Amino acid sequence: MRFVEKRPMVMIVLGVAGISLSSIFVKFSTAPAAVTAAWRLLWTVALMTPVVFGRGAVRRELLAVSRRTAALSALSGLFLAAHFVLWFESLNRTSVASSTTIVCTEVIWVCLGYWLFLGGRVPAKALAAIAVTLVGSVLIAFADSGSRGQLWGDILALLAAVAVAIYTLIGRVVREKASTTVYTYLVYTACAAVLVLTCGVQGHALLGHGSSPVWVGLALAVCSTILGHSIFSWCLKYFSPAFVSASKLCEPVAAAALAAVIFAQIPDVMQLIGGAMILGGVFWYSRIEGKETEK
Repeated sequence: MRFVEKRPMVMIVLGVAGISLSSIFVKFSTAPAAVTAAWRLLWTVALMTPVVFGRGAVRRELLAVSRRTAALSALSGLFLAAHFVLWFESLNRTSVASSTTIVCTEVIWVCLGYWLFLGGRVPAKALAAIAVTLVGSVLIAFADSGSRGQLWGDILALLAAVAVAIYTLIGRVVREKASTTVYTYLVYTACAAVLVLTCGVQGHALLGHGSSPVWVGLALAVCSTILGHSIFSWCLKYFSPAFVSASKLCEPVAAAALAAVIFAQIPDVMQLIGGAMILGGVFWYSRIEGKETEK
């Protein structure tokens, strides 16, 4: 630990690598989106359970959570499940570059939700940054409009971004009274339950799709959920929230590069321009938010 504490940028790189592999892993699954997502969350809960119940303080907090915290965590898990299903299905229909870039607009929808529902203040410059990202999304959609499947994939990615933004906003409320470990465990457990139920409603069995969804789910749980997102939480001790948020913007770039090599998915000029506008707008917003936080 002393090595990474002295060189926290190493963890930033590992975190980016972890989340960038998400879309690549999903492409290797032969199962429906809900099945792949269910395996991801089932593995995540299975890996977290020994840690949660093996620590006395965490176990006591978990067993003493209020009904309000449990209910909001379950609601948060519902929207997280919607995010995974929508995004995974998006990756089945459109390119990795388009899907991952549009999903990165999450921070913009969080900003709007914070303003509309939680009484937050949004600076004029932030609204301009939001406008830039939306224009970029329109350009990507226009580039993909020649194929109904790809355009629908872009729409699903946008809905996935909105769903995960709602999950984030609920988390902001719940985290005022619950620790990160307890909150995430409750959310991931609820999310796993919703995804298993979704598979049942859609008529998809968890098994019977080959071994790929099981191992893809494990890879997603370890690399993307536990390592990727947990590493970014750890990095907040050494870097500003604005820098950590901005570093996540490397995900669509790295994912697109990997997809170009592995799947021969080469973005066209319009997609590149739209993607650059989205990433630029989100980066601009992150800088604005960082300055507001410092004030």
